[in-house]
Amino acid sequence: MTNSSAKGTPPSPEPALSGPRRPALIIVFLCLADLMVVLDATIVNVALPSIRSDLDMSQGDLQWVVNIYALMFGGFLILNGRLGDLFGRKRLLLAGVVLFTVSSAVNGLATDSVVLIAGRGVQGLAGAMIAPAGLSIINTSFKDASLRTKALGAWGTIAAAGGALGLLLGGLLTASLSWHWIFFINLPVGAAVLLGSRLIPDSRVDDGDKSVDVVGAVSITGGLLLLVLALSNGQSWGWTSARTLGTAAATAVLLAVFVVVSLRGRAPIVRFGIFRIRSLAVADLVLLMLTSGIFSMFFFSSLYLQGVLSYSPVRAGLAFLPAAIGVMVGATLAQPTVARLGPVAVGTTGLALGAGGMLLLARLPENGSYAADLLPGLLTLSIGLGIAFVPVTLLATSGVPERDAGLASGLYQTVQEIGGALGLAVLSAVAVRQAAADLGDNPSPDAAAQLAAQVSGFRAAFAVGALLLLAGAVLFCALLRKRHVEAALQELTQQPAATEPVADPA
Repeated sequence: MTNSSAKGTPPSPEPALSGPRRPALIIVFLCLADLMVVLDATIVNVALPSIRSDLDMSQGDLQWVVNIYALMFGGFLILNGRLGDLFGRKRLLLAGVVLFTVSSAVNGLATDSVVLIAGRGVQGLAGAMIAPAGLSIINTSFKDASLRTKALGAWGTIAAAGGALGLLLGGLLTASLSWHWIFFINLPVGAAVLLGSRLIPDSRVDDGDKSVDVVGAVSITGGLLLLVLALSNGQSWGWTSARTLGTAAATAVLLAVFVVVSLRGRAPIVRFGIFRIRSLAVADLVLLMLTSGIFSMFFFSSLYLQGVLSYSPVRAGLAFLPAAIGVMVGATLAQPTVARLGPVAVGTTGLALGAGGMLLLARLPENGSYAADLLPGLLTLSIGLGIAFVPVTLLATSGVPERDAGLASGLYQTVQEIGGALGLAVLSAVAVRQAAADLGDNPSPDAAAQLAAQVSGFRAAFAVGALLLLAGAVLFCALLRKRHVEAALQELTQQPAATEPVADPA
């Protein structure tokens, strides 16, 4: 594949891709690798009570089973995306799959909380290798517009629906087998990806300069780790506590160091010139708002199902199955529509539809039912998210010089992770404040009053979530013009139509 986007950068040797089924198989194997990563962000949530009982864990240790994964994943995405550019995206992907599979086996066999928490951290690190490498392989291999849209549609579907599937599988596996199987399920998936790895094309920046900005790498990784830590724990620590403010201050210092060394460095981890690509910058901003809505939807809907409707964890997981299907339906509808109407129109429609679903959820009553009150909002929101993810992902990763494909993918995944943590932090604070306002000065509210206040908090969070999605729709329309989209997709529209990705001979 010719590295034509980076002047003076010769192509890396790569065999021509052939065979009518090969593009579909490449997409399948890459999405299987990403599915492991996305599932493991939520699959443990339903199993936490069983894990706590079996390993005799404290509540403080238990939260680290979830948090350490998010910390390591969010912290290393940008660095790993850049390393894939320099040393080979396929090499990084396969190393991540091996590490993820082995750590999953260790977690499944764990009989000690320290082993489990450490294994979850390794899983997060491995996931931060898989996600940017897989996405950048898609963007450097599929030059036909239709094929890339389909590939990115599949990738976006995994990102949006994986959370619901994780909750469902976590409940089913824990109830029918044991919590150990939420990790063992990754073993056959990882093995399948490794067996099909010979089909996956490779690419890298082959300009002879493999230097890595060590100070920039340490500062951005440390800054992102602390940022995710502060957002994940701010509610429990207290947003004005010394711990939260200290973590925020350390985050600011590290990110400031990163900006300074990146502007002055010869080979920075992040080339800030990438943000001059209007379509990428706007798409990442909209993605921040979009992912905030996804995480809040799963979180508060799960609380409503189990705390208000008294669903068991397994039944609650099954209740999210229509949401996963809705995302798939939305993504399927978006793929051909993007070619006809353009990514801005389709993305704006999806965001507006998602906001409508949030507003339906903002009307949840205290004595509601799943079918009449929760399901309509879940379906509307999930279909809208599925529609929006395809054009947002396309614009966030297109129009980028090939040498920066991994960087763009790492930025995309980082924004997605930060958006989820930020949205959950902000909307949880909104819910808590609204519930407290409803209880007022009542020192000992009865169960009915507490339930009413809790649901009122959910409604307030969903309403703010709707505003975030609407703001994303407005920004998409206001900040992107036809020329920005054409510039981003020029590489695709100039390629001859094909039925498979084609690599130029070295």
